[in-house]
Amino acid sequence: MMDNLTGNWYIESVYPDLSAMLKTTQVVYSGNTKYQKVEVLDSEVYGRSLVLDGKTQSTELDEHMYHEALVHPAMLMHPDPKVVFIGGGGEGATLREVLTHSSVEKVIMLDLDGEVVDICKKHLPNHHRGSFDDPRLELLHEDARAYLDNCPEQFDVMIMDLVDPLEAGTAYLLYTEEYYKTAKSKLRDGGILVTQSGPIGLLAIEECFSTIFNTLSAVFKNTRAAQVHIPAFYTLWGFTIASDSNLFSPNDGEIVEKLISERISDSLKFYDGITHANMFNLPKFVRDSIRTESRINRDSSPVFMV
Repeated sequence: MMDNLTGNWYIESVYPDLSAMLKTTQVVYSGNTKYQKVEVLDSEVYGRSLVLDGKTQSTELDEHMYHEALVHPAMLMHPDPKVVFIGGGGEGATLREVLTHSSVEKVIMLDLDGEVVDICKKHLPNHHRGSFDDPRLELLHEDARAYLDNCPEQFDVMIMDLVDPLEAGTAYLLYTEEYYKTAKSKLRDGGILVTQSGPIGLLAIEECFSTIFNTLSAVFKNTRAAQVHIPAFYTLWGFTIASDSNLFSPNDGEIVEKLISERISDSLKFYDGITHANMFNLPKFVRDSIRTESRINRDSSPVFMV
């Protein structure tokens, strides 16, 4: 069935019985850091891609969809975000989007793997677009839990752009109730936390998304789930926003449009008022999964993405 294929193909497991194939034009980088395998690939379909431990993290074609969806709803739901924490986000694209908000005075970005950040600085200029050079940034490479346990800083918004909670990975304990309680203690009054929450498509919603949402709902008074189809992920992707303060409803598109024009210095390619409604008005199978989920993700019994 594959006899007619020519060239170099990258194969990525999407689900246990389903893989995707991508024809690559160049392997820009391939190597191992202390923590993970890193690949930077070029293809005609996606442009340049970052792959960690065999999982695509972002591509030039569609990274704006993921990063705008992760950053801007949470940032705009806060009335005046000045100090922001980013967990992960080694490509610099989450940082790039945060820095478009005129109110931001300081960003602490913590990515455990400094080698990945250096690789991204060199090979993914269209992702970070020079954001690492912004004087508002403090870039650290250490364990997030240890840092937050001892950090005197308080944040208006905390953005968790972490790698997926893989059993052999570095981040699965950054999706637990214990971690979210620690993070919450570092939020100022009215503070907001947002995290990427894994696949939300029909085949994988109960892998980790519904548990992450339920865990955050046990820690915070208010939570909102959002979905975006990311082509390079081959599925809908989930995000969860949490706060003890009120959060926008799915139908607050006019408010979103007004705040974008007032507070964001760059033009957005994906997120606007209509997109906001589409992201937060969830299909029935997602709402049913959230409603029936009973698991809480804890250090002693973490949930892993397959």
